This record gives sequence, structure tokens and C-alpha cells, in this order.
Amino acid sequence: MNGDGMTRRRFMGRTAAVGLGVLAHPTFSAKVFGANERIVMGIIGAGGMGRGHMENFKNLGAEWGAVCDVYDVNLDAGLEIAGPQAKGYRDHRALLDRNDIDAVLIATPEHWHHNHLVDAVQAQKDAYCEKPMSHSIEEGAEIVEQVRNAGRIVQVGMQRRSSPAIQGCKQLVDQGRVGQINLVRAEWNWAMQMRTKSVLRDKLDWDRFLGPARKQPFDAVRYRHWRYFWDFSGGNMTDQGTHLMDVVQWFTNNTQPQAAYCYGEVYKLQPSETPDTFCAVFEYPHFTCTWTLCYSSSFQSGWGLVFLGQKGTLELTEQGYRVYDEPWTGGGTAYERWNPPHPAIERLPGGLTSTLPHIQNFLDCVKSRQQPNATVEIGHQAARALHLANIAGRKKARAVLAEDGTTITV
Repeated sequence: MNGDGMTRRRFMGRTAAVGLGVLAHPTFSAKVFGANERIVMGIIGAGGMGRGHMENFKNLGAEWGAVCDVYDVNLDAGLEIAGPQAKGYRDHRALLDRNDIDAVLIATPEHWHHNHLVDAVQAQKDAYCEKPMSHSIEEGAEIVEQVRNAGRIVQVGMQRRSSPAIQGCKQLVDQGRVGQINLVRAEWNWAMQMRTKSVLRDKLDWDRFLGPARKQPFDAVRYRHWRYFWDFSGGNMTDQGTHLMDVVQWFTNNTQPQAAYCYGEVYKLQPSETPDTFCAVFEYPHFTCTWTLCYSSSFQSGWGLVFLGQKGTLELTEQGYRVYDEPWTGGGTAYERWNPPHPAIERLPGGLTSTLPHIQNFLDCVKSRQQPNATVEIGHQAARALHLANIAGRKKARAVLAEDGTTITV
């Protein structure tokens, strides 16, 4: 978010159709891959998350030709994974100038996502971009327009879209198994500490790290923990929230909330700016959604989604999902609340958020030129809801999103 923003915002009319899911124009051309030909990739942002993705891409048959990072320690580590054929860069534009690079992985802090993704598609590269796709609603709208104008394949890193188990769960909802949904609870509990590793200052290009953010003195805490500062991130509201709110909107066939409220504070992770504990409430047609996060509790650690419908309740976690039918005739005492009946449906395969199916979907789409599971429209719609909640929280007011998906009234 760019500061607190104004009380009323209106974007250019050309962005109004973003929420409609514009498809790539069929006349755009791209490289035609042979059956066994490898996709040559470059990575922009070779930190821990990026390097983990590099290994997965490599295991699925991609070849790494280039690595870009502003911190030489990360750059060297990325090149070690990529192999001797890869070249290193500090400036992402030099990487994008290479004609032999087919696609890029963008795993930078989110304040850079807009520039890196727009530059990539304008250079006629396909891209896999980490979530959240944008740092503001305005950025998300422009990214969608730029990607569609360029006709490139872009996958946003919301891997639940490619999870076979979650796709099966979505089918149950579509079949009316839980009935009309009236309340959704999105939750994430996580007990963590803020420990700052040392930074080799002479190996970091701090100004390039800041990029589009406001200029400020070097700070190792802000570099290591950028997610907890407004200049670089929307906090865990947008980071973890993008994963969960995407599923909420996907399962309920919604693309945007009508309004949002939020309250949050930093209780533990000093000197963070973005809240480590919060509760957001979203108004949708026909249902209400809450999104809560707590960084000081390991009770029920991890993420969870609960859909309460008029015919049943659906619980979805990393382990899998359960459906409990209505009416629940077991009673209603406190003891029975913590000992629910045997579920009518139970599927617990585990590992629902593995990134491998999502990466494979992207690589397949680069070759087929079909749209991937998490398009830029989907990425924008998921992040938009969370940006709205951040605006509400920082303004301490109800933030209303107009039907055009761009006008906000606080």
C-alpha cells in the first residue's frame, strides 16, 4: 500500500474490466517447444524461498540459465543450484535482455513484484510470480492489463489452485454438499520469533533492494524481515492471507468483497510495523468471512478454513478436509463441542500445499500456451480483498469496494 492513501480513490477507466478475467489474445506468438525440449529459466530474487523453488523447477525438467539478486551471498547460492551454464546479474533488466531465457521465476519482496513482472512480460518472457502478486490494488490492476497486452503465460504462486485434494473439495462445494454458505473462518496460528541474521553490507546493493520504495538508510532488520514493514509488504494480511482468501473466493464463486473491517496490533514481533495479530472481517453477498492471524500461539498451528453452510460444515487444513452434516444432533455441551461426531466425509492425504503440481502446471502451460490455474486475474482478485482490509485497518474505518473493483470509499 502506498501510504495510507486517500479517502476516495478512482483508477483509470481502462482498469474497470480487470475483474472480468480477460483472456490472452490468441494471436500472440511464443516459442514452440519440442516434446523433450527444456524450458530455460532465470530467477529474479534468489533468497531462501526462491532457491527452494529453483530446486523444484530443476527436478521437474526446467534448466536454469540466469540468476539475479541484489545480495551477492544469495546470488552465489543461486548460481550453485543453477549450474555452471548459468550467469549471474544484479540488474534484472540485463537478465531479461537475454533472448535464450524463456521464462522467469520472480521471488522478490512484494514491493518489487509489479516492476519485475511488468518488465518480464514486456520483454516477452513468461513468468511464475510469488504471491501476493501486488503491493496495492492499483498495481494489481495494471499488472493484469500489462500481462494481457503482452499475451504471456503468468502463474501466481497460489499453489492451492493446483492441489488435487483441494480441487476435489471444491467439487463437493459446487455440488451443494454443504449448502448455502453463511460464514467462512480463515485462520492461521504461528508461534515465531524475529531473529535477524547478520548482513554482509559490502555484498548488498541496498539502493537496488529499495527500488520503488522510499529512500531510507540501510537497516539489517528491514532487509531480513521486509515482510513486516509497510514500505515493502502488506504484512501477513496479504502474504498468508492471499492463499486463504483465494480459496474462500474460489469456493464461493466470488471475485471481491463488498467491504472490509480490520483491527490488528504488533504484540510480539518488535520492531515490526505490520500487525502480528489481527482480525479482518469481509462482507460478501450472502456470507461473512473472518480472517484471523496470531503469531504468539502454536495452538492449532498452521492454516485452516471452515465453511459453515446450511447443509453441513467443511473443515480444510494442510492435512485434508472433513465434512460434517447438518443437523448436528449430538447436543451442544462444551464437551461435545470439542469432540465432534464422525465426519460424513473425510479425506486426509496430507501435503495439500505442495508446490510441485503448481509448478508443473506452469511448465505445461508455457509449452501449450493454455492459461494456468492461478492467472493474474485470480492473483489480483485474491490480493485485492487483503489490500482492502489493510486500508480499513490503517484508516480504522469500514472500507467499501465499489462494483467496479477499483473505487474505494473509507
